[in-house]
Amino acid sequence: MRKLYLIGLFILLTPSSFGILKKKDALAKFSGRVSSLNLDAKLVRFKVQFDNIKFLNKGDEVDFWGEHQEANKCSGKVLGRSSDYILLKVGKLSWCNEVTPMPNGRFFHFYSVDLSNNIGVARKLTEILLKKRLALEGKIQRNQKIIDTYLQRVEAVNNRYELLRRKLEQEWREELTDLEQDQIEVVRNNNGLEVRLNETNHKLELYQVEDKNLKVDRWSLDKKLYYKK
Repeated sequence: MRKLYLIGLFILLTPSSFGILKKKDALAKFSGRVSSLNLDAKLVRFKVQFDNIKFLNKGDEVDFWGEHQEANKCSGKVLGRSSDYILLKVGKLSWCNEVTPMPNGRFFHFYSVDLSNNIGVARKLTEILLKKRLALEGKIQRNQKIIDTYLQRVEAVNNRYELLRRKLEQEWREELTDLEQDQIEVVRNNNGLEVRLNETNHKLELYQVEDKNLKVDRWSLDKKLYYKK
């Protein structure tokens, strides 16, 4: 049974897995020097310099040990940190100071499982943010392409409507020309009709036959004396 367990563990811990664990483990390690020590308050402050300190949070546990003294590890919790310092609350600080004296400036190694986990979370978040950034950059590029081609698209619209305007103006002129020709033709026809009408009226006057040849002679004021002649 033990052999099967070891075989399974060996399969899981492939070379690539060892690489990931090794890299993750390496990022959880850092170093620093003692800056101040308060045995009564069980506080020790270390000066550290590493970029991933931003992932070390208040309350995280940190193991630390002196050079070549990894067997005598001490453990503390982060009470505070800045870009260059961490303040640890160490429960067994007196024992740690006896095993590994902590004068100001002494060099120590550090390891934090919480730091490793925090970095793992940050990596996953970074992957999400990278995908989000890629999507946003794609949208920005598409929008920028639209912005950059604005004048070209305006010119294309102007050219298209310029052609339509010219075509419409041509049709408009043709319509006006047709109306003008129709007007001229109608006026010419109407003038001809009026001439013919005048000629007809004149001929009617010439050839009009009166119904009566005699007319009433109104020579007197007395209508009774009127007579036809």
